[in-house]
Amino acid sequence: MRLSRTLLLTLSLIATASLSAQGVTYPTAWNPALLARADMKAAMARLDAGFEAHVAEWKSLTEMPGLSRNEAVRGAYIRQVMQAEGLRVSTDSIGNVTGVRRGSGGGPSVVIAVHMDVVHAPAVIGKVRQVGDTLHAPGVFDNTSGIANMLAMIRALNAAKVSTRGDLIFVATVQEEIGLKGMEYWLQRNVKPDLLIAIDGALGPINYGALGIYWTRYIYTSPGSHTLLSRGRPTPVKAMAQAIRDIYALEFGPLPNGAVINVGQVHGGVIFNGIPQELAFTVDLRSSDPVLLDSLDRRIERIVRESAAKEGVGLRIESETRNGAGGTEAMLAGARAHPLVQTAIDIHHALDISMGMPGAAEAIPTGSTDANMGVVRKIPSISIGRSFGGGGHTLAEWAHWPSALPATKMALLLAVTMADASGAVP
Repeated sequence: MRLSRTLLLTLSLIATASLSAQGVTYPTAWNPALLARADMKAAMARLDAGFEAHVAEWKSLTEMPGLSRNEAVRGAYIRQVMQAEGLRVSTDSIGNVTGVRRGSGGGPSVVIAVHMDVVHAPAVIGKVRQVGDTLHAPGVFDNTSGIANMLAMIRALNAAKVSTRGDLIFVATVQEEIGLKGMEYWLQRNVKPDLLIAIDGALGPINYGALGIYWTRYIYTSPGSHTLLSRGRPTPVKAMAQAIRDIYALEFGPLPNGAVINVGQVHGGVIFNGIPQELAFTVDLRSSDPVLLDSLDRRIERIVRESAAKEGVGLRIESETRNGAGGTEAMLAGARAHPLVQTAIDIHHALDISMGMPGAAEAIPTGSTDANMGVVRKIPSISIGRSFGGGGHTLAEWAHWPSALPATKMALLLAVTMADASGAVP
């Protein structure tokens, strides 16, 4: 269901003029009086009272296997919780779990998305270690924290009997870490939602844009040779070394409207004493500017082809992911002006959640989460933080567990506000 003109008019009428760090005013749907409403007080109290269990569930979820394409154990657990809470639950063919909390009607549909997958194999994760206010374990922050927050939200909404006009659609996605594949699949096969909120990342600025993500594998080939016969013969090693050096020599501006390039994998060769018959490397190219993204992609391919030709080796190119860019800040001016963005910022302030360094931007026209899939489809979409933490995608990953409570309250207030909660505000 698309946002109706009546609803948009209503949002604009109840909106207050909020001042951004740049002195520009943006519309907001936030009404501080919501915090005084009886059902919302009850929901906040339920989050407070249940926070010890929330953290315990977070630890348990972290210790469940969740490597991309192997999220079934986590998915089964989430499905069980959603069913116990009375949501209309479904699991699609690739493993996305969806729980719909029906609204009373007349409001926008709001997707709250968290990804279930992590980048670590089960053998690596082990037990969560708690030291003071910090949890330590691979995957504890990205994105197991978001799963625990979402489940706590569902329980609090039900315990407090909160009613919304629009449907709240909770989606636990698969394969986010390997190209946002779960969210893309879900959006291709479901009715287009009005709004999309991804719970992913650290607490702080709101992301309302989308980094384009191009993943490409470049494979050099050759007949190979024994080391003793290798002198002067074509070798993929020299071609690849030259290409990687030239790729890293490319010049461009930094994000958010520049780009970032990373060679994340290098594979090939089977023995010490021989020229490899096949050698490959991967490039992770990201930019929010679609023109720059495509330009750099072409330049990288040209570099690779030239290095293969110069060395006299074969070349094969495999495209793994092609997620489009959302656009530069200027291109996303309309997205920034949507009430969803400023409402999220205002709720952060209402709960006294830090938005980063004083004077820093509170909304950033980029992002690398499930929300990207909404941005490129022109669905008002943002990503919000799940807690403070760091070390993502490393064995030293950590999360500040007390900050998950205000993060969950913020997510709940945002979802209810944007779904147009029914009932009079006292």
